[in-house]
Amino acid sequence: MKLDARKAPLPAQQEVAARRVLVVGDVMLDRYWFGAVDRISPEAPVPVVRVAREQERVGGAANVALNAKTLGAQATLLSMVGNDEPAKRLRQLLAEHGVEAVLGQDDAMQTIVKLRVIGRNQQLLRVDFEKEPNHEVLAQMLGDFERELARHDVVLFSDYGKGGLAHIPRMIELARQAGKTVLIDPKGSDYQRYAGASVITPNRAELAQVVGSWQSEAELEEKAQGLRRQLGLQALLLTRSEEGMTLFDEHGATHAPALAREVADVTGAGDTVIATLAVMLACGLGWHDAMVQANRAGAVVVAKFGTATVSYDELAAA
Repeated sequence: MKLDARKAPLPAQQEVAARRVLVVGDVMLDRYWFGAVDRISPEAPVPVVRVAREQERVGGAANVALNAKTLGAQATLLSMVGNDEPAKRLRQLLAEHGVEAVLGQDDAMQTIVKLRVIGRNQQLLRVDFEKEPNHEVLAQMLGDFERELARHDVVLFSDYGKGGLAHIPRMIELARQAGKTVLIDPKGSDYQRYAGASVITPNRAELAQVVGSWQSEAELEEKAQGLRRQLGLQALLLTRSEEGMTLFDEHGATHAPALAREVADVTGAGDTVIATLAVMLACGLGWHDAMVQANRAGAVVVAKFGTATVSYDELAAA
């Protein structure tokens, strides 16, 4: 079934402002170096970038929380960082954007930094500074999680596969016991740890990694529904890039076609989609209407450069 996006309601701005989203997961700092490319290095056949401008943005689960906040909802981020300069900068940026942050500190951790070098409006290189923790870092924050849980409408787990959510089943169990809707942006091939959630939002490659490839829509639906039932999910939302997105629930498959007319950068688009979905569900929208709004938000954000967000006014205008 295809949805008519024109019939999907957008909650009033004051309704959105009254909702609270708890985001849990791996955080990182995104750094951008912009410069001019005028010559090739004499040392190796690579371009020389003369850096003229630097920019820093929150990334990972922090970007998800920022997306919920920019849309107009209240957002709290729960995560762990190291005792280092990137962690300090992350705290500053989150405070500047009005995102409430409950960040535990682990001296054995290295806060993840992704450095992108940009020349002539194109990404030339990405350098990742990261070291996966040798222990479960968020498990020590279960008390903080339970306390925050009580004052939020929905819980969103943003799994970037960096080791921060190795013991996610216990948090899902606590959230479901509290009657909260649980959304998960998954990673890796072990989806059993997401059992009992309300919805997961894999992209095509992530889903294929778990259920295998498909040759037709019928085969895709069979595999997606099988996984949904196996994990005890209410819904599975498959994001399909230029093909839009498809929601699989107990009523079957519902498709929302892609709306983007111009694609500048898909970085962080999944963050925008799941954050918008969470806010809409918190406002009481049903699965189908929430998907339409998430699809609209995704179309807006891919027209922007880098990890970006969508405001309520932009979503309304879309």
